Amino acid sequence: MSVQSTSPLSAYRLAPPAAGTAPNRATLSMAAAIACVVLVALTLRPGIVSIGPLLPAIIGEFGLSHTQAALLTAIPTLLMGLLAAPVPWLSRRFGRDRVMLAALGLLTLSTLVRAFADSVALLFAATVGIGGGIAIAGVLIAGFVKAGFPRQVAIFMSLYATALALGSTLSAAATGTLAAWTGGWRWAAGVWALPGLFALLAWLFVARRSPASAATPAGAQRYGMPFRNRTAWLIAAFFACNNFVFYACISWLAPMYVEAGWTPSHAGLLLATFTLAFMAANPVFGFLSRDEDRRLPLALGAGTALAGILAMALAPSVSPYLVVAVLAFGTGGSFTLSMTLPLDNTRHAEETGAWNAFVLLVSYTVAAAGPLAVGQLRDASGGFHSSLWLLVAVAVAMVALTPFLQPHRHDSAAGR
Repeated sequence: MSVQSTSPLSAYRLAPPAAGTAPNRATLSMAAAIACVVLVALTLRPGIVSIGPLLPAIIGEFGLSHTQAALLTAIPTLLMGLLAAPVPWLSRRFGRDRVMLAALGLLTLSTLVRAFADSVALLFAATVGIGGGIAIAGVLIAGFVKAGFPRQVAIFMSLYATALALGSTLSAAATGTLAAWTGGWRWAAGVWALPGLFALLAWLFVARRSPASAATPAGAQRYGMPFRNRTAWLIAAFFACNNFVFYACISWLAPMYVEAGWTPSHAGLLLATFTLAFMAANPVFGFLSRDEDRRLPLALGAGTALAGILAMALAPSVSPYLVVAVLAFGTGGSFTLSMTLPLDNTRHAEETGAWNAFVLLVSYTVAAAGPLAVGQLRDASGGFHSSLWLLVAVAVAMVALTPFLQPHRHDSAAGR
């Protein structure tokens, strides 16, 4: 299988289809591919982020502890790690586009079900469905980009990360206000199924034009996850630290300030500030990182995140909007560069998928502990002060990892 990409606006084409398979009716331009990737990305975070402003109401209605409530964020995050491993096999067995459409359908339906759950069991079961849909769709994006646009991966992943953050920002900013308007949390949670419908339509468009919509032929070259590759582990560890901080903040930033006396709408705006600054960092760090050796901008992002969380731990009531913006800008820059690292270290779409699955498996499994650890410390101590110092320690570890993230110069067998 060969990939051709002649210019940023060109359509991509793969080798002619094998005998007995139907030829593609059209090709997918870069502009159309970007639009579809953005629409999918917009739906991959509201199911998690929208819960933050609603947690106090959900805790009150269902009688949950803070640790139990943290599972509403921790479960999707954990599944983003655990389901990363089987996704490459699913893509080979059933075809990338079929799997993507199934994932987006599961995410959309589960978002609706959770919004109207009448029991704790159904609330968590729907959360599992949301996490499964997010996990599967997220893994498939990197392979899609590598297969179709191998020379524009930095552009695509920067836009993808920006759209993820935009979806986070919109849901963070609007959910608290929607809950106030509707008099409860349910409609404010269910409205975020709408982006999923648009994402489904977008990927139907991709599936009709994609040269990789069929299952991978049995004789195609296969790559396993790089369990014995040191660079892959370092990337996964850095990404895990960044996501640990991010999901802990997404889950508990708004409830922390509600406990301090803020209204849910006001706390939701603070969370929106976090996600907006996270989004603003993506193109900035994408522009700063022109070389495959991204250690300097990675260190800048990690150091900025550390400065923000340290300031919050020392004085959480001093200039919270500014401090939250600094923290989010650092985590946002680190996130978008982390998403690019597996692509920097691989040559082929399937190899990229294997590396991406490995990084997501390790990092999100670790990151799922972030919301849980903060919730447990809150239950144990009666406040969030010790939780903030835990996040400081994780940010320090992230900074310490950056000197070791130079690109891996592997031979043809590496990472298989």
